[in-house]
Amino acid sequence: MLPWKRLLRPLIALLLTAAVAVVPATAAHAADAPHSGWNDFSCKPSTTHPRPVVLVHGTLGNSVDNWLGLAPYLENRDYCVYSLDYGQLPGVPVFNGLGPVDKSAEQLSAFVDKVLAATGAAKTDVVGHSQGGMMPRYYLKFLGGAAKVNALVGIAPSNHGTTLNGLTHLLPYFPGAADLLSANTPALADQVAGSPLLTKLNEGGDTVPGVTYTVLATKYDEVVTPYRSQFLNGTGVRNVVLQDLCPLDLSEHVAIGLFSLIAFHEVANSLDPAHATPTTCASVLG
Repeated sequence: MLPWKRLLRPLIALLLTAAVAVVPATAAHAADAPHSGWNDFSCKPSTTHPRPVVLVHGTLGNSVDNWLGLAPYLENRDYCVYSLDYGQLPGVPVFNGLGPVDKSAEQLSAFVDKVLAATGAAKTDVVGHSQGGMMPRYYLKFLGGAAKVNALVGIAPSNHGTTLNGLTHLLPYFPGAADLLSANTPALADQVAGSPLLTKLNEGGDTVPGVTYTVLATKYDEVVTPYRSQFLNGTGVRNVVLQDLCPLDLSEHVAIGLFSLIAFHEVANSLDPAHATPTTCASVLG
């Protein structure tokens, strides 16, 4: 039998490989983010959509790649749209969302303040993919974000962590594996089901008063598993399975955030429920 240390490296590699699934195939630099409508700090919210939208990327994502589909979709619907980079590690360009979740929430807090100051809005709406759907809950619960956020829409969020289809259950069999994961990629360790970060986040209830929550999940998710672990409990919560809206949508963890017009339509409904229209397979034509 091989020594555990020789087995540890492949295990960590598998964890990282699963996490890489949240990264789009074409990586752009955050500095290339558009400045017309999307990340335009001169944008003033309309009376129709008075709250700016802050987009929060997932693990190993960035402020551009994760939103090449959804940001223009919302911009074309007269929203002021913004996206940030967070969770950067020294010496690791482009691939963000790897730092400790609590520290990333502090970066989100500062960015929301910047958006609100620029737009003059009283509150923002937040839309996040994967870790980006879970991490803002730390901001809402512990950093005063509930007073500044009207709605949180999580697209395949890691709200109660992931087992990576049971792979994380192997960590205890490799002494030091969890410590290695935490030291090198804290956000991955924070998102393992049962982590101290998630235990703290979900103690006393999943939600905070004054914020509405929407969770959009796909039953084909291969990264945040089981997919129902993404759901939240509490008042003001809507948990939605994409295939209940359109059985033909086969989006998995990446596609639901990058390409799915069914998911995008439901995001728009969540941001403007007063003017929501039914989300069906025909929504891809809208």
